[in-house]
Amino acid sequence: MNALIWLIDTIITIYIWLLIAQAVLSWLLAFGVVNRYNRAVALIGDFLYRVTEPLLRPIRSLLPNFGGLDISPVILILILYFVRILIDEDIAPYLFQIAP
Repeated sequence: MNALIWLIDTIITIYIWLLIAQAVLSWLLAFGVVNRYNRAVALIGDFLYRVTEPLLRPIRSLLPNFGGLDISPVILILILYFVRILIDEDIAPYLFQIAP
C-alpha cells in the first residue's frame, strides 16, 4: 500500500511540473520568445495542452473573466497540493494502522 501512495504522490508532482511547463511555454509564445511554427515547440505545446487542458477547462468555466490573465493553473496547483497533503497526512496513516 505504501508503494501506491508513493505512486499517487509522484503522479501529482509530475502533473504540477507539467502545469508549470505549460504556463511558461504559453508566456514564451505570447511574448514571441519562441517560434510557434517550430516543429519541436509545436509538439511540446500540443502535448502539454492535451495533458493539462482536461483539468483546466472546468476551472476556467467557473472563474470570471480577468482580461488576459489566466489563473486556472495556479488554482489547479493549489488543489493538487491540497490533495497531496490530504493523502499523505490524513488518509495514508489510517491505511497502515494495525487492526486490534
